[in-house]
Amino acid sequence: MIKVTIYRKSDKKVYAFELSGHAESGPAGHDLVCAAVSAVSFGSVNAVIKLCEIEPIIGQGGEGGYLHVELPEKLTTETRRRAELLLEGMIVSLETIERDYGRYITISEK
Repeated sequence: MIKVTIYRKSDKKVYAFELSGHAESGPAGHDLVCAAVSAVSFGSVNAVIKLCEIEPIIGQGGEGGYLHVELPEKLTTETRRRAELLLEGMIVSLETIERDYGRYITISEK
């Protein structure tokens, strides 16, 4: 199962997320849930990098199955707002995947 953890500050603004595990909803190379989660998460990170012109703090596992992304502390108010909006869009997409494939993905917030 893929476990998604969304990290929010006390004001409910997202500042990081973490993905761990494997969906195992199909054979390697044909796992549609894994492909969907990967596309949504990496696409969102790429959008943050390009559209907000920042480098988030990124940690990845050696053989896949782990991704941690955190927004840098020092951002302008506008850049932070844009990055947060992109991450919120990612969360909506992941929640849609969870709704349809909840046996393979779970989302929690801290």
